[in-house]
Amino acid sequence: MTPEGKVKKKVKEVLTNLGAYYVMPNTGGYGSSGAPDFLVCFQGHFIGIECKAGDNSLTALQLHHGMYIGEAGGRWIMVNESNLIELECMLAGIYLPILGARLNE
Repeated sequence: MTPEGKVKKKVKEVLTNLGAYYVMPNTGGYGSSGAPDFLVCFQGHFIGIECKAGDNSLTALQLHHGMYIGEAGGRWIMVNESNLIELECMLAGIYLPILGARLNE
């Protein structure tokens, strides 16, 4: 499994454990290049999740998609091995407000 594949596996585990709906769009061929690796709906919130391994950086297209998601009222996060906890905290903010900020703050 690739290093990015390991990050995606961990993200899947977090989303599954919380009962979030998610899809992983296929961006090759007919898909939209730069779309996040995960499109998530959780407790009425739309979240785009881009996975990276190590210190890999985002492409310009990925940054644009993140900006468009934010402009449309959704949230977007880039996750790697070192900040997976940020995703968990962001979702916990919706799921268990006592643990942190809600998504819409």
